[in-house]
Amino acid sequence: MDEELDPILIQVCIPLPMAMIFSGFTDPAHVTGWLSDSATIEAKKGGEYRLGWTAPVAFESHGEVLQITPDLDIDFSWEGPPEFASLMNDPLPKTHVYVRLQESPEGIDVTLEHVGWESGEAWQDARSWHFHLWDDRLHRLKDYLIKTAYG
Repeated sequence: MDEELDPILIQVCIPLPMAMIFSGFTDPAHVTGWLSDSATIEAKKGGEYRLGWTAPVAFESHGEVLQITPDLDIDFSWEGPPEFASLMNDPLPKTHVYVRLQESPEGIDVTLEHVGWESGEAWQDARSWHFHLWDDRLHRLKDYLIKTAYG
């Protein structure tokens, strides 16, 4: 049996208050500023975590909040875009995204871990696509929040 692929692990440091950064993952008005074109988020365990995009490919990720600790961490299930839907989303979302905030000397370390990648070439392609998505979007989050805080 093949081993699962390593989780996607990306970290950025943002010099802003923890609560403001956390709202970047839980407040739809902030989520649509850096991550998706639309968002419906119920920031509670079992709540909906639905994100929608119109470009570069139109899709929705119908997720659920699996765990949440205010201003500290959030874990939500994830559905991939159409090209990976049969692999990742059926019968249930097979991956999930865990975000943890932690104080550091330079600010708040935001660590995103996208886990649940199975083995095989198709999974490698899906993981690569998502790595680029998360790497780009976490840097957008930092820029968005700093602009929001300081204008």
